[in-house]
Amino acid sequence: MPTVSAHVAHTLARHIDTVFGVMGNGNAYFLDALGRDTDSGFVAVRHEAAGVVAADAHYRASGRIAAATATYGAGFTNTLTALAEAVQARTPLVLIVGDEPTSGPRPWGVDQIALASAVGARTYTVGHRDAAATIVIAIEHALTYRLPVVLGIPYDVATREAGPIPDATAPGAEPEVTPEHPPLDAYADGVIEQIVDALAGAARPVLLGGRGAWLAGAGSALDHLAATTGSLTTTSALGRGLFSDPARDLGVAGGFGAPGAMQLVREADVAVIFGAGLNQFTMRFGELFAPGTRLFQVDLAPTATHAHVGGYVRGDAADIATEITRRLRERGATPSTWGRGLDLAAARRQPEGQGQGPDGRLDPRTAAACLAELLPEDRVVVSDGGHFLGWSNMYWPVASPDRMIMVGTAYQSIGLGFPSVAGAAVARPESTIVLTTGDGGGLMALADLETAIRVARGRGIAVVWNDAQYGAEVLNYGVKGLHPDPMLIPQVDFAAVARGFGAEGVVVESVDDLEAVASWTSRSVEDRGFLLLDLRVSAAIVAPYWEEIAAR
Repeated sequence: MPTVSAHVAHTLARHIDTVFGVMGNGNAYFLDALGRDTDSGFVAVRHEAAGVVAADAHYRASGRIAAATATYGAGFTNTLTALAEAVQARTPLVLIVGDEPTSGPRPWGVDQIALASAVGARTYTVGHRDAAATIVIAIEHALTYRLPVVLGIPYDVATREAGPIPDATAPGAEPEVTPEHPPLDAYADGVIEQIVDALAGAARPVLLGGRGAWLAGAGSALDHLAATTGSLTTTSALGRGLFSDPARDLGVAGGFGAPGAMQLVREADVAVIFGAGLNQFTMRFGELFAPGTRLFQVDLAPTATHAHVGGYVRGDAADIATEITRRLRERGATPSTWGRGLDLAAARRQPEGQGQGPDGRLDPRTAAACLAELLPEDRVVVSDGGHFLGWSNMYWPVASPDRMIMVGTAYQSIGLGFPSVAGAAVARPESTIVLTTGDGGGLMALADLETAIRVARGRGIAVVWNDAQYGAEVLNYGVKGLHPDPMLIPQVDFAAVARGFGAEGVVVESVDDLEAVASWTSRSVEDRGFLLLDLRVSAAIVAPYWEEIAAR
C-alpha cells in the first residue's frame, strides 16, 4: 500500500514540476517516492538554504511555484535565512521537511513550527490520513497569500501505509493572479477621480511601476495609460522592463537611475505609482520627486507605503490603470506633450568609466558597460546582495521584470547568488542565466557554485565583482575609521575555483580580457561550459546609490 511519503510525493507532483533540496533521513522516503514514481524533477543542491533560494528564483523567473526540501533539525534550521527572504519578498513556494515524531521531540530536536512562524511562514503538518489534502491546502495558501509555506512530515509517519492515493483537486489560484481584488468603495472611487483630474491637467506626468504591477499583469494597461496621458515612465529596480515604449521610458528610478533621467523625474508635477513599495532606495530617501509633485499610489498594501503619497487606492494595478484610462478617454483628455523633443536615450545614459580606478584595478563601470554589449540579449540576470549590485542594475537592461531576479535584497542578505542560478535555469531553459555576485557573497555560497555549473552548464555565466573586501562594510564603517581587518577578504582566485568545479574560469583585469565573453557566446551551448568571470575591480569606485546611503 502507498505510504504517507508516497501520498505527499504524488500529490505534490500533480501541481509542482521541480523540487530543489538536500536529502536526509527526514525526507528520504519522500524523495524516493518522488523520483521512483512521479515525473517531477529533483535538483540536488549542496546547502539546504540553496533549495529554498532555487525555488524562490524559479517562481520569480517563471511565475510557476516550485518546492524545496530538507531534513529536520539542522537541515531545517539551515533554510531559515532563505525562508525569511522568501517571506519578505512575498514569494510562494513549498518547503517540505522532516519533522519530529508524533511521540515527541528527540534530544536534538527544535520547535520547527515556532521557528518558521518567527520568520513569517506557516507550517502544515501531514497526518496519517490527510497527506494529500494537506498538500493541496498548503499550495493554495502559498498562492493565495503569496508566501512560502512549510510542510512537515513527522519522522514516524513518513513510512506508514495510508491507503490509495486520492485524485487531489488542484488549487484554484494561479501564481500570476493578484491574490486580492478588493472592491472599490466610495473613498477609493473618489481617489481614482482625483488621479483622473490630476493627470488630465498635468503638464509633466510620470508613471512609476514596480514588481507588483508586473505580477498583476498590468504592463499593457500601463502602456495604454502612459500613451493616453503623455506620461514619461520609470520603474523600481524589481519592475525593470515593465513598460514597453522606450520613446517615453526613463529606465529605473532611485539610486540606480541615470542622473539625467532622475532630473526629469524630479520635474514631474504629477506621479502615479503602481505596484511599487516605495522603499528608501526607490525614493532616494525622499528626494526622488520634488516637494511640489502630487503623488498617488495604487497597491495592495493596507495603506500608502510612503509619507509623500497624497492619494492612495488599494486595488489591482491592471484594474485601476484600465479604469483611469477609461475615465480620461470619456472626458476627452488630451495627452501631455512634455516628452516630445527630449533625448531620453541620452537621459538614460549612465556615467562612463575610466578603464581603471585610482588603485590600478578595473573600473567596474567600464566592465559593466562593456558586458552590457557582450552578454546574450536573451538573458535572465540573477543578483546576490552587496555594493556591486548597482553595476548590473545601472548598466544591464532586461526585457521584463521576471528577467531581473534579486534573491536576498528583501531581507538584506548576501550569499544567495549561486543557488539562484539553478532555480532560474530550470525555470527558463531557453535563456542564458547571468549571475552578478561579490567576492564576499560568492565565498559564502561557494558550495552551490557546483550546483550552478551542473544545472546551467553552457547557459550560465557568473560575474564575480572581486574587490578583496566586503564593500558595503568598508563604505559604511571603514570611512568612519573602524578597524579594517574584519572588512577585508584575501584575494581569491574564483576563476581557478570554477575550473576546479569543471567550469571555464577567466581572470579579468582589463577590458581586453572580456573578449572571453565574445568567444564564449560564439560557441554553441553544447560546445561550451559554464563561464565564470573573476573581475578584479577597483574598490575605490563607489556606486551612486551607495553614496546616497552614506550621505544619510
